[in-house]
Formats: sequence, structure tokens, C-alpha cells
Amino acid sequence: MEFKRETLANGMRVIVAPMQGTRAMTLLVLIGTGSKYESRKTNGLAHFLEHMFFKGTKTYPKPGMISKKLDMLGAEYNAFTSAEETGYWVKADAAHFPAALAFVADMLQNPLLKKEEIEKERGPVIEELKRCNDTPTTLIWEHWEELLYGDQPAGWPTIGNEENIRRFSREDFLRYWREHYLASNAVVVMAGNANVNGAALQAIERAFGGMPRGNPKKREPLKKEKEKERLRVHYKETEQSHFTIGGHGFSLADDTDRLPAELLAIIMGGYMSSRLWQAVREKRGLAYTVYATHQAYTDAGYFVAYAGVPHSQLTRTIKLMMSEFERVREKGITREELTRAKENVRGKMAIALESSDEVASFLGAQELLRGRVETPEDILAKIERVTHYDIMRVAKYCFAPENLRVAIIGPHKKESYASILPH
Repeated sequence: MEFKRETLANGMRVIVAPMQGTRAMTLLVLIGTGSKYESRKTNGLAHFLEHMFFKGTKTYPKPGMISKKLDMLGAEYNAFTSAEETGYWVKADAAHFPAALAFVADMLQNPLLKKEEIEKERGPVIEELKRCNDTPTTLIWEHWEELLYGDQPAGWPTIGNEENIRRFSREDFLRYWREHYLASNAVVVMAGNANVNGAALQAIERAFGGMPRGNPKKREPLKKEKEKERLRVHYKETEQSHFTIGGHGFSLADDTDRLPAELLAIIMGGYMSSRLWQAVREKRGLAYTVYATHQAYTDAGYFVAYAGVPHSQLTRTIKLMMSEFERVREKGITREELTRAKENVRGKMAIALESSDEVASFLGAQELLRGRVETPEDILAKIERVTHYDIMRVAKYCFAPENLRVAIIGPHKKESYASILPH
């Protein structure tokens, strides 16, 4: 993969990645902030602020003006907020790169953040919150992370809560913007039909060269005290029971254990031939959706499996998954399973990186969260070196009985599942 990385005079990092055989380009701006950078009183502010950047700038003062301009270009565009990053992206014909860059740069550097627009946007954000609360496949992850991390930013929902959303003032938005939207806390990526040594890099420097300098506000360190709770049951009248089961894993910085854990997640629940899919869906018909994943943050990580099952089969499925965990922890995996997982990663990466938005995300996330960029070839070489013993090592940790936790959503009471977990 070819790309050029530069740091501007104001501290902003810029990556330009030319791609052959495409007329499209993706512009992605990542800011190193999210819900982990909030307090209890500001929880949800990073996400709400993301909405407000679309509500008017000095150049385009009326809400909807930038959207109209981007729609005229036939562009795809959006934004997102997570625990550790907030992103703004535009995917369009490469000929429209200058316009897309001008719009995004104006949004992030010259937002009006009008009081009346903040008042109007409270409604849509609250409705988004309600939609999340009405959607068990979304809500289960909020309960899972709260179960794992407790009452601290890592355990709070990115969208916040209704009380905070109704209370945030214009001064709160301005303060957060000035504390976090700084050049040294930003990464700009242009991937697609671009000249790596030419106009794209210079255009980004002109557009963002005036972004304020300074050191962004730091977040509180993750508290890793022993959790008191291992089971969370959220009573809700649903058509099926939703649950997650897993425990602590490994951070982004831990290549030694993180990469084997990611392969373990693929082996357990990453595709239709995985162990959990076969045991839960194919052999017993207990679920439509079942999968496993390893989520890595800069300071922590977790291994978790999910399934949605009939209410009457909840206990059976949880125990079945635990038995599959135990089998791997005690007996390991086969050579064929490890080879299949490695080849799956190789194939999925090749497919994904044909798209400019995936390339932009691949490069930008690494730069923002790890401070360095590895090529696909570098990553695949590390994955190829993962051994059966590496998988066994992480399985013994991730699947240790004392590490397992369960979060449940459905018409259930906690006392009915008090003894579901091993001690």
C-alpha cells in the first residue's frame, strides 16, 4: 500500500493514499475525542457536538446549506462518535475533492453553534437515544460495557442520557470544541484517486493550516479495580432474548496477545463455519444471529460473543457457549482452524481495501489511536506468525471461568440467572 504521511506546522497529521482503478476518493477527518473524554455531567456532549457541525458555519450560515452542496456532488457523507474517536467523512468523485475539503474544513473550524439550532437539535438527538433504547441489538452493548467497566467513562453510553441532552448549553459546546478540536488532536486522510506528491497534500495544508494549536484536554485513566458485578439482566418485553458473554481482553498496544485474540474470535464466531455458529445455529437451530468478536481500545479490550435466542432457550444457549469456551481452553484448536482463520483475515482485508473509505479508515484509525501506521503486509506478516500456542494462551485468559460475564436483555429477572456463571 502506497501512502504519504506528513505533519503540518500546526501539528496536524495528514495522510494521502493514492489508489489505482477508481474514480472515487474519500476524505476523512478524525478527532481524538469521544465518550471516554467526558465526565458524568458532559456524557453525550461529544456526540451532540458532532451533530452541530452540520448546523451552520460562517461561510454557510443556514442549516442544510452544506448538505445541499454535497448532495449536488452526488457525495456520500456522514459523521460518527465512538469512545475514543470522532470522525467526519465525504466520499465522492475525485474531481470534487476540493469542494469536499472546503466544506469539511469550514464545518470543523468555523461552526456557528447557534443557541436556537442547539435547541432544535435536542429533539433529534433524544429520538436517536430512544431508538437505541428500543433496539436490543444496540442496547445490549451499552449494558455489556457498563457491566465490564462500571461507573466511569468507559462504561457510559456514547450518546449520553436524556437529562444531559436537555441540559447542555452553548457554552458547553464551545468549551468542548476549543478543548478537543485542535490540530495536534486531528488526522486528515485522503484516499483514492489522488497524486501522493501533488495538489491533495497542499490543498489539505491550506484548508487546515489555520486550525488552532495546543494540547487537547486529557481523559481520566481507566480504573481497573475488580468488578463487583458479573451478571446484568435488563428486563424488557422483547420477542427474543439477547445476550453477550465474555470478559476482558487486550488493548491496541498489545500485539502479542491482541492478534491471537482476534484470530480466536474468528475461530469461535467469525463466520458460518465457526465453532459457535455450528454449535448454536447449524446443529441445534437456537439462533439466527450468533457471532464473536475481540474489541480493542487504546487502554483495554474485551472478547465477547452475542446471540439472540428464544426466551425458553436462553439458559441452554449460554451454557452451550460456555462449554465451547471450555473445550477450547482445555483442548485448544486444530491446525486447520488456525489456517482457515488466517486466510479469512487475508481475504477480507483484500476485499475491504479495494474501497477508498476502508483505506482511509484503515490508515487514519491507526495514526490516531496508535500513533503509527502499519501496512496490510506488515499486519498480515504478524498474523501469519501466530501459533497454536498463542491461541491457547489467550484462550486460557479470555475463557477463564472467573473472567466470564453475561449481559441479558429480555423479559427475565436477575435472580433466575444468579447461578448461571461459574465461580
